[in-house]
Amino acid sequence: MDLPGPIHEILVLFGGFVLLLGGLGVVLLTNPTFSAFSLGLVLVCISLFYILLNSYFVAVAQLLIYVGAINVLIIFAVMFVNGSEWSKDKNFWTIGDGFTSLVCITIPFSLMTTIPDTSWYGILWTTRSNQIVEQGLINNVQQIGIHLATDFYLPFELISIILLVSLIGAITMARQ
Repeated sequence: MDLPGPIHEILVLFGGFVLLLGGLGVVLLTNPTFSAFSLGLVLVCISLFYILLNSYFVAVAQLLIYVGAINVLIIFAVMFVNGSEWSKDKNFWTIGDGFTSLVCITIPFSLMTTIPDTSWYGILWTTRSNQIVEQGLINNVQQIGIHLATDFYLPFELISIILLVSLIGAITMARQ
């Protein structure tokens, strides 16, 4: 969007604040239904950032795929679970919570130190896969990854959709 500087900054700060609150809601809310709705709020805020970056197609895809499909599927799955199971656990802090908090704090700091030191201009395999594969400088596993990310991207995504549909069908059949 072509917005004046102060309005753009206010929208970015507002979106970031709501994104942080929604992320904390996903992690800290004990009711999984409210946590799933917080996840929907986070995904909507991410699409707001795409709109502010003038990536309208990615924003619409974010809303349709993640909010409209994935988050709705998560909410349906959570609502099928018996609600009384979630209210029985009264422990507010467990060892697993401490370990999860440690991991969630460590990962962003490691990313903040790693990303600025990485030379992103040397990564050419996403645009020129055939030249790199022909050079023979990489092993077979890397060649498979390069082909899946470039030449066979669409079939790979279609297979993932087929697997998702079969998983939903298996869950539906198991519930009957």
